[in-house]
Amino acid sequence: MSIKFHIADGIATLAFDRPDKKNAITRAMYQSLSDGLTSAANDKSVRAIVITGEGGIFTAGNDVEEFLKYPPQPGDSHVTLFMNALRDAEKPVIASVSGMAIGIGTTLLMHCDLVYATENARFAMPFTQLGLCPEFASSCLFPRLAGYQRAAEKLLLGEAFKADEAAQMGLVSKVIPADDLPSFVAAQAAKLVALPTESLRITKQLMKKDFTAGVDAAMQEELQHFMRLLQGPDAKEAFSAFLEKRKPVFS
Repeated sequence: MSIKFHIADGIATLAFDRPDKKNAITRAMYQSLSDGLTSAANDKSVRAIVITGEGGIFTAGNDVEEFLKYPPQPGDSHVTLFMNALRDAEKPVIASVSGMAIGIGTTLLMHCDLVYATENARFAMPFTQLGLCPEFASSCLFPRLAGYQRAAEKLLLGEAFKADEAAQMGLVSKVIPADDLPSFVAAQAAKLVALPTESLRITKQLMKKDFTAGVDAAMQEELQHFMRLLQGPDAKEAFSAFLEKRKPVFS
């Protein structure tokens, strides 16, 4: 299934487990992620959720070939169900990021509560490079985190950036040495498990309430533009170039 899911000591862990494909995400993996978040939400023993990746990689984003066959859709598409579940999670969510976090791998971090990354982590939202636009409220959340100019540089140019810069912009809570990341994240999750569940839930709810409606609206508007652009000539050229391992030529 390419997603590992287990619950232990009050912590539900979801791990991308497709390292031979750089943990690129398929529809089946999105379904497993959604199911895992639903299980964690309904299990009273779970008090914190961790999202991570196996093989020293978080995720390279969508599996391109499958993504082109099954593009995101409004309503109940696999990726939309997962991102809605992550957005609506009432329990604290920690992201543990090693290596690359590309596309939705960066986008999903904005919906997590705590993000810890290794020094070698790399982030990118290359939507414009693919003839597309931001997704799942990144156009709303990233400027809020980083400030408009820094967010514009990353979203307009789509270039990769390092963990220390991600931390400066507020996308990453703290940068941790690679060997220490698993134990550090486990310790942070254990701290959350030891705290009162209702206090955590209400605190998270209060922090998010002022921009919840804006996030929902942004997700819907972005998806409409995203689907339209995906059918356009620029996206077709960008993805053809990607698959053919050449530089795209935009008209």
